[in-house]
Amino acid sequence: MPIEDIHEFIKELEKNGELKRVKTEVDSELEIAEILRRGMYANGPAILFENVKNYDMPVLGNAFGSIKRLEIGLEMTDFTEIGQRIVDMTKLDIPSGFLNKIKKLPELSKMTDSFPKHENSGPVTEITSNNASFDDMPILKSWPNDAGRFITLGLVATKHPETGVRNLGVFRMQIIDSTHALMHWQKHKRGAQHSEISKEKGLKIPAAIIIGGEPATVFSSIAPVPEGLDKYLFAGITRKKGIKTVKCKTIDLDVPANAEIVLEGYVDPTDIREEGPFGDHTGYYTPVEPYPTFTLTGIMRRKNPIYVTTVVGKPILEDAYIGKVIEQSFLPLIRMFHPEVIDFSMPPAGWFQGIAIISIKKRYPGQAKKVMMGLWGMGQLSLTKMFVVVDEDVNVHDINDVIWAITTRADAARDTIIINNTPTDTLDPASPLVNLGSKMGIDATQKTKEEGYDREIQQQVKVDEKTKSIVDSKWSDYGL
Repeated sequence: MPIEDIHEFIKELEKNGELKRVKTEVDSELEIAEILRRGMYANGPAILFENVKNYDMPVLGNAFGSIKRLEIGLEMTDFTEIGQRIVDMTKLDIPSGFLNKIKKLPELSKMTDSFPKHENSGPVTEITSNNASFDDMPILKSWPNDAGRFITLGLVATKHPETGVRNLGVFRMQIIDSTHALMHWQKHKRGAQHSEISKEKGLKIPAAIIIGGEPATVFSSIAPVPEGLDKYLFAGITRKKGIKTVKCKTIDLDVPANAEIVLEGYVDPTDIREEGPFGDHTGYYTPVEPYPTFTLTGIMRRKNPIYVTTVVGKPILEDAYIGKVIEQSFLPLIRMFHPEVIDFSMPPAGWFQGIAIISIKKRYPGQAKKVMMGLWGMGQLSLTKMFVVVDEDVNVHDINDVIWAITTRADAARDTIIINNTPTDTLDPASPLVNLGSKMGIDATQKTKEEGYDREIQQQVKVDEKTKSIVDSKWSDYGL
């Protein structure tokens, strides 16, 4: 059975030696964040802070900060399963004949099982109030020059004002006072698009901030799913069982019934204020920029909730591991549109928007550039600054192998392309303008005569099979 909530997740982490409890009093102002960063950089466990100064609410951090913890939370070891389930659904035709219907029943049943299921109540509705305040939660200040306290792992729920398709996104929120915060949703993200549509209609957009969803819902909030796919359905696809939802009390939105806390309210796209600075996952402080205001109208929560948070900074921290799962889970979707793709990697040090490496089975001249252009046109990959394309014999997850391919198969003038005036990640500290900069593509595949390579292709050095077998059989005798 899939994990239903954070409490179950904590039990599983503890059972597997992946969680430590801290009973010493700690401060939500800077201290907790520094403890978490040190733990993350040292590949340490998840940490549950049970004694937070001035609060009676424990804080959970680094819960997703290793591949093992994500395997526990998502109950799988091969994350490509997630994307493959979506690919399989796209191939599922609704049968017309009775015999075909019988044959397709198992597949149709699996799809139905993934849909969210509405409940009248749930653990998150144990306490409800219209007199909510951010002051009641141990929201962290992470870095000394941050503008204040920030919610960093709130799953922000909105729905498309016209289609009703539900979205979850993780956007940081700077606390202004007890009932107001700034919503840092960048213009390329779906929540911001929903807000813009509402603004055109002269409306505010309802939003709910979910603290402490179960692992599949947290993952779904961060994952860049295909346009039009309901995030709650994607969570069900991920966990192979639909999540339970309840209605908010003060706004018209559905939220996970098993969450720890739900902060209800609305974003006013006309109430713009200065947000930041904030120490971000690029390793730099994001400068002050204008963002819209969220107003808190109500709260639903458990009787004894856990405040779930994360901290970011110079890689590699917790977000890197979630990024690696996204990378693997979306490989089948990439292959659906680009079948020549063998593997795909976004190195954590590149903060998952800086650089991506793709291996392909090359069949014709210019194919590497074709793949680059195609991927730059796919959703959030449009924000990736650099693509490196290599042949199928190169391991994209081994940066030394990638550097070897770049330096032995790419000519700087011939195989590097620069594209100016393209969308960039809002957080990119190097782009000349916010949200606008350039792309670089490196074709590190072996070139052919059609691509201007007139030399004889040099033979790679490889051991002969006879010598390899001899050494294999005698290896233990060498005493090495």
